[in-house]
This record gives sequence, C-alpha cells and structure tokens, in this order.
Amino acid sequence: MDSESLAAAGLLAALSRASGILAELRHPFVRSAPFSYFVPPAGARTGNLFTLPDGREVLFAVSIAAADGAFHVEGAVTAEDEVLLALPRKSVPTIRAGVSVLDDYAAELAAPAGRFIDQLLDEIV
Repeated sequence: MDSESLAAAGLLAALSRASGILAELRHPFVRSAPFSYFVPPAGARTGNLFTLPDGREVLFAVSIAAADGAFHVEGAVTAEDEVLLALPRKSVPTIRAGVSVLDDYAAELAAPAGRFIDQLLDEIV
C-alpha cells in the first residue's frame, strides 16, 4: 500500500474513532442522534445532536478538512446559538498531525458532555 493510501486509511480510522466517541454520549433524559457527513470539497464532520425536553438542540461536533495545503481541525459544543465550548481551530501540515488533533478534540468534547447536559436540564426545571 502506498503512503497516500495509508494516509487515507488513517483518516478513515480517525473519523471512525471520533464518531464512536461522540456517538456513545448518552443522557437518560435527553434524546440523541449521532451523525457523520462529508463537507465539500475535502472534509468531514461527525458528532452527536441532543434534543432537550424543551426542544433546544445541543451539538457536539468535530470536523477535519483539507484546504490550502493544510489540514484544519475544529471542535465545539453549542446549544442553539450559544457556544458552550469552542476548541481552537488548528491547522497542521500533515494528515498524521490532523488525525492526532481530531482524536484529541473528540475526547475533549466528550469529557464534559454530561455536565453540559445536566446544566441545561437544570435551566428547564
């Protein structure tokens, strides 16, 4: 297998890991819907969308895209238009570095998920 094929396989594996981490987020009182999709022209986004009992949506998402000779990775938690956690956009020169950042960002978003959902539920009560 050539280096480009290995890089593509590594990216797919990283997207699968990130998707799995975020898809496993659960809360007993909130519906969730994992998602993954491609972002043209050369990117992908994955995450989990929670719908609170009052109808508000809370989004946990990471993305990676290739543009301008670099890989750009982002991650955020948003509740409707309010940003609860925004990880800085990182631009890295190699796919290996991009995959590493994607893995880190998925874990960083997953860690406070329960706390964020509980705080938003407390606002409803």
